[in-house]
Amino acid sequence: MEILQKYRNKKIAIYGMGITGFSAAKILKNLKAKVYCWDDDIKIRKKITKLNYKVNKFWIEKNLIDKIVISPGIDINKCKIKKYLKKNFKKIITDLDLFFELNRNALIISITGTNGKSTTCKIIEKILKTAGLKVKVVGNIGNPILYSKNVKNKNIFILEVSSYQLEYSKPIRSKHAAILNVTPDHLERHKNMENYLKIKLKIFLAQNNSDYSYINLKNKYKNLIKNKFKRKRFKSKLILINKSLPNFLIKKINNKYFKSTANLENLHFAYKIAKKLRISDKIIIKALNKFKGLPHRQETVFLNKKILCINDSKATSYDASLQSLLNYNRIYWILGGYPKYKDHFQLNKIRKKIIKAYIIGKNTNFFVKKIKNNIKYKVSSNIKNAINDIYKDIKSSQNVRSTILLSPAAASYDQFANFEKRGIYFKNLVMKKFKKGRMLNV
Repeated sequence: MEILQKYRNKKIAIYGMGITGFSAAKILKNLKAKVYCWDDDIKIRKKITKLNYKVNKFWIEKNLIDKIVISPGIDINKCKIKKYLKKNFKKIITDLDLFFELNRNALIISITGTNGKSTTCKIIEKILKTAGLKVKVVGNIGNPILYSKNVKNKNIFILEVSSYQLEYSKPIRSKHAAILNVTPDHLERHKNMENYLKIKLKIFLAQNNSDYSYINLKNKYKNLIKNKFKRKRFKSKLILINKSLPNFLIKKINNKYFKSTANLENLHFAYKIAKKLRISDKIIIKALNKFKGLPHRQETVFLNKKILCINDSKATSYDASLQSLLNYNRIYWILGGYPKYKDHFQLNKIRKKIIKAYIIGKNTNFFVKKIKNNIKYKVSSNIKNAINDIYKDIKSSQNVRSTILLSPAAASYDQFANFEKRGIYFKNLVMKKFKKGRMLNV
């Protein structure tokens, strides 16, 4: 295999030794490369040594390194060795590049976008597995793409790709590539929407005329993308997606998960891709009716006659939260955390749905400014206080079901390590508070 020889005895630096860095180090070591590792965190450097990898300040010795694998979370404009990386930019590769080299003959479905990537990947996976196909979901969902065991034995890969992964990667070729949506996100790194969109569009660059590209007709940037196809910038066949599914399909889907607009859009992408893979409607319907949503994404935690508790901790921007806010009524909204750079709150469509908002986290002033003229609110500071405040408020409300919604519209890391831990904490508090029937004569 060509790649086996390509990296043999080559000196490869890995900068950033999180789980992505370690997965790349393992692969490259197996390819007989000479691997040099570095992480700015001294605790991680100790871990590197314990795992028998070489810790090395590779940027000090001139012309030592042939290639540099950079972890997705590193912004080369802000890191400690930015001058070296910029000077040696052509040497930079990513785990995404390695993955495509290792699996160049596989059928790959790549999914990117601001919101809904994981859900869409899992819907496609459910359909293809129901059809009896060998399939593996990899990428920015769970384990790194190089971490999975025996990936080379799989026939189809469904790859979730973030803008961080795409930014420093070479153009990638997928048989099917989709941009679900594009809304402002990660602008603290990408600076503006033009850069952000340009990075997302790399998913189409290496496709040829036998491949398929999918974009959302509802997205405000659709015309910019379509013009690039018209000018032959992209060679693949363009498939346009809107929210309208065939009526016969909608009638046969008995899964409440697909009642929300966002999930219907995700489903439409999955349906179009499945049909290009010649999956029958019968199999698709069977798969969809058995599909269970991912945790922390409009996840029902508790339900009775009086309340509905929803864990939407994955909503780390206002646009992500908007999907939940549109989907429920009489909402007691828990929001707050580390706000996304330049995030905009447009509350006109949903302010009548919200009874009250409860602001958590260390950046309360940001969220107070965003909602104070539209929504009644209280600064609760943390999730536990918010649930207790809501409990008191709901007790005096009418005998109509209300929705307690954790949809923070912000990142978690001012109070939690990640959105998963935030969601689990919320779920545990809800179950402790409400499950035993303590809520209004349940």
